[in-house]
This record gives sequence, structure tokens and C-alpha cells, in this order.
Amino acid sequence: MTKPALLTVDDDPQVLRTIERDLKRKYAADYRVLAAESGDQALKLLDRLALRGDPVALVLADQRMPGMTGVELLERVAGDLAPGAKRALLTAYADTDAAIHAINEAKVHYYLMKPWDPPEANLFPVLDDLLEEWRASYHPAFEGIRVLGHRWSPRSHALRDFLGRNLVPFKWLDVEQSAEGKELLARVARESAGGNGPDDAPSMPVPDTTAAAAMLPLVVFPDGTHIADPSPRAVAERVGLRTRAERPFYDLAIVGGGPAGLAAAVYGASEGLKTVLLEREAPGGQAGTSSRIENYLGFPSGLTGADLSRRAVAQAHKFGAELLTPQDVSALRVDGQYKVLVLADGSEINSRVLLVASGVSYRKLGVPGAEALTGAGVYYGASLTEALSCRDEDVFLVGAGNSAGQAAMHFAQYASRATLLVRGRSIAESMSQYLVDQIEATPNIDVRLCTQVVEVHGDERLREVTIAGPDGQRETLPASSLFVFIGAAPRTDWLAGVVERDQHGFIVTGPDLLEGGKRPPNWPLARDPYLLEASIPGIFVAGDVRHASVKRVASAVGEGSIAVQFTHRYLGEG
Repeated sequence: MTKPALLTVDDDPQVLRTIERDLKRKYAADYRVLAAESGDQALKLLDRLALRGDPVALVLADQRMPGMTGVELLERVAGDLAPGAKRALLTAYADTDAAIHAINEAKVHYYLMKPWDPPEANLFPVLDDLLEEWRASYHPAFEGIRVLGHRWSPRSHALRDFLGRNLVPFKWLDVEQSAEGKELLARVARESAGGNGPDDAPSMPVPDTTAAAAMLPLVVFPDGTHIADPSPRAVAERVGLRTRAERPFYDLAIVGGGPAGLAAAVYGASEGLKTVLLEREAPGGQAGTSSRIENYLGFPSGLTGADLSRRAVAQAHKFGAELLTPQDVSALRVDGQYKVLVLADGSEINSRVLLVASGVSYRKLGVPGAEALTGAGVYYGASLTEALSCRDEDVFLVGAGNSAGQAAMHFAQYASRATLLVRGRSIAESMSQYLVDQIEATPNIDVRLCTQVVEVHGDERLREVTIAGPDGQRETLPASSLFVFIGAAPRTDWLAGVVERDQHGFIVTGPDLLEGGKRPPNWPLARDPYLLEASIPGIFVAGDVRHASVKRVASAVGEGSIAVQFTHRYLGEG
């Protein structure tokens, strides 16, 4: 396979030679480093690469070039020559305004100030990050896992969602629409039945048998082996996701792999704590399903929830934290100073400190028809794996928070119309202003205020939704997909009777435990509970699952990192 190209462009021959030398020294093993002395030369080179189908990973262009500025060149790159390539601008201090314009208007991913010496500190870390992000989204000729199933199958949806959220590349084949899917299912069915001809026999229609239907969803691996109707755990073990702990005892055990849990894993492991994180579905939590987060500090161009999760997981692994997914916790037992997690598979993990960062799940849509159609047109959360399937369809979304707004913007890129159904009088009451502005500026997004879903209809899939408007008048509309983002239910049933929770199930911590200045009943220590500490010493809580928390990604990350500092304090006491 041809190595992806790194193209650097500068009209100063000396600067061009220097950066070409630096790039080859660092990246020649994995990339082809190419150089051009002008924008026109770069365009011709990119045109030749595009004609051959050679991948371009990065274009690094100087801003001050005669005939064509760096921004103008990168605009052309983003347009049609190499739209998937990462784009970076080299600027002088006086070109800051051009650099900001490049980010806002020309879709440039980063700008670097000249000079960049030493490159190990001022150039390579930035390019490493850009290239890692490019590799995560680059899709060469597919040679990986194939998933066969029906679009409207809840189990097919759950499997696709699991693989997508765990950043496992796969190819989806709908056996009702894909000729490749039909042929592959027929071959696997014949093999499972003992074979009925040579491997090169003409393809046959999908056998109309109960056995063939029972195989779906079907996962076919690159080596030709397959698993019929697998559990996410079975697939996880085959693709190399870790589901079992390496040791029986840890300094810090973290339940939940959202932003709070991942932050705690990074800080805990980086500070020498033996750290394990358990996540029941996929790293990132609800934030991991966000199609675009644009107000997270340090990312002016925004980033997806998947990008944020991927970066955090890489950091946690870098410092030695263990991440187990999918792995569910069914109960907690406190044995003296030790916290014993009882896992769904019956195994146990012991730790000195426990951090609960299990987040929340969306509340169910309690209307007639919703439960039966869950996974078959009714989805909870962004369900980004369904976006391409919604092309040219009408999509409905329920909710008025940032998650609903981000999803509406994402689905509007594919659906002919995305309708946001809002119970309140304004989306501005609960949604960030930048999202409100984007939604108002997107012509194929409708916002219907003071409106609720009262019933959903369908047979094997969603067909219609019935809504009630401000005057109570009901209206039934055709619908293929309904995405729900309402309320938040904490995942704390496994802690019932162990730690103090509020009436909604959120875990009470710190000062909120002190009623009338008194410590919680049976609190054994002479000090008050720490800020993020639950009603049992050494159990800390961070993120959305905590009572009275701020429901934002940045605050969850902050709480996860602060919890590690309290962990050190607690461990120092004993």
C-alpha cells in the first residue's frame, strides 16, 4: 500500500529544505514527505496524487507566498483536492489575524508560529496530534470486520452502536439492501449447514430458513471466521478489547468511562496509582456520542465526542491505566477499608479507593409504542451510526439540551429535514447560545416549541409519530427515526443501601451530606467528608452521577482530576 503523503509548501528554499529535512527525520518510516516551492506547484502535485488515488495525510503551507497565500492554498485543498487531509498554516507573528481567519473560514486545523525550533517541542507534538486524528478517520480499502443484519433490528443496532462507540472499524451490510451482504450471508449459511458445493460455486440467494435468520446480526472477521448473533462482550474479546483485570487489587478503581472517569484514569495512573477503569458500554459516555463539541477549552475548531474519547483513552493507556470494556458492575461490598466490586461475570476487583463516575442515561419515552420500537426507529442518544441510514429522510429529535442540539446539526447533514420537538417555550433556556445560533441558521432544521410526542406507531419498525402542540391539538406525521434526549437517570441501582443517594438516585457528596452541620450516620472519621466524597470514606463521586453536579464535559473532567487529589489525601490518612 502506498504511504500517505505529507506535503510541505514554502517559497523560501532554505526554509523548505529545513522543514522537509525535519519531517523526513521524524515521519519517513510511515509517510512520504513531499515538498513544493509555490502554491501552483503544490496544486499540480496534489492533482497528480488525486488522480492516482494516493492518500494525503497533511498539507503544511507557509502563509506569505507570492501568487497564492497559504490560506488560499489550504482552501483549495479542503475543497476537492484532498478534503480529508489535515491542514496546517505556518505564520509569522504579524499573521495572527490571517491564522484566525484560516480557522474560521478556510477550515484550517492548526497554525504554527515561525520559527519552530526545536521541532521536538514546537513542531512534532502538533503534527503527531493531527496525524493521529487523521489516521483515526482515514478509511483505506476496507479489509476489516463486516457486520450483517437488518437496519430495523434492535440487536443489529446495538452491535453497530457498540462497535462505533468503541472506535472499532467495521463495514455495515444491510442484507435487505446490499448484494454483498446477501451473498456473504448465503455463503456463511451454507458453510454452517455443512456446505453444498465448492467455495467458487455461483452465489445463491439467502436461504429462506429460520437458521439463516437466527444468525443475524452476523459478524464476519478478516480471517473469514464469524460469530452469529453475538453479545458485545464476545465481539470485544475477538477484536482485542480488554474485559478482564490483570490484577485482583488496585489503589484506585473507577466505575464509568465518561469524561470524569477518563480524566481520573489519566491523572491517577500518571501519579503512580495502580488504576483500573470499568465501562459497561464504551469510553466517552454520553459525551462520546456528541457529533461536535465546539465550546471545549483548547479546541477552537471543535472536536467530536469520539475524538475526545480516543485522545483520553490513549492518554490513560500511556500512563498505564487498565481500561476494561464492556464490563458491568453489579454490586459493591465494603470490607473494612477495602472496596470490593462484584462484576456481572461473577469476578471481583478490590481497591483501596473507589471513584463512581457512571454518569446518567437518557430517560425512556413513556408513550404508547415506544418500548416495542426501541432500536427499530426509536433511539436514545445520538446513535451516530444511524446517520448515513437517515439520508434524505425526515428525522425527529426530542429534547432541548446541548446533546439534542448537536445531534440536530449532525443529522441535518444527511436527512432532508430534522425536526426538534421541544416541550418548553425556548431552546435558549437549556442550550448553549452557539448551538441556538447554528440551529437558527440551518434551513432544514425545524424547531417546534411547546410540543410533545404522545404516541409512536409501527410494526417491525417506526412508521409514524403523534405529537401534541401548544393548544393540545394532535397531529400524526410519517417518521422513520426518532432520537430521544430527555432527562437524565443516574446508574446507581448497584449502590442502593450502600451510599446515600437523593430521591432521584444521584449520589450525595461532601457538604451536602452535612445536615445541620452533622456528619452522616455511621461516619467513622474525625473529619468531615471531602468535597467529592460519598457517605462512606474512600468512595468518591465525579461527573453527572453526583448530586447537584454541573452537567458539562469540562466540569466532569475537572471533577475527575480533583477526585484523584482527594484520593491521595485519603490514602495518606491510613
